Amino acid sequence: MATVTDPVIGNWYKDVENNLLFKVIAIEESGDAIEVQYYNGDIGEYDNDSWYNSTFDYIETPEDWSAPYDDLEVDDLGYTDPDIHEPLDDLDVNEWLDK
Repeated sequence: MATVTDPVIGNWYKDVENNLLFKVIAIEESGDAIEVQYYNGDIGEYDNDSWYNSTFDYIETPEDWSAPYDDLEVDDLGYTDPDIHEPLDDLDVNEWLDK
């Protein structure tokens, strides 16, 4: 079975034959080098021939994809909400209404 899915930066894939999960992190301009980061944090690279002759399948982002990155801050994951506001107890709505 050969890979039929094209590499897309940011997408996760599974090497079915070797049971490895990885994310495509870069594709060279020439398109001949596909850089990946494995679930354990290691970096690897494939050329087009090896990509399409392998047993890679597209998968959804793993639930705990950040597990190998012990030193990540919450802000690095993109989960913070910049729209958190302090409560305005003394807000008078009438001041904002058109009269």
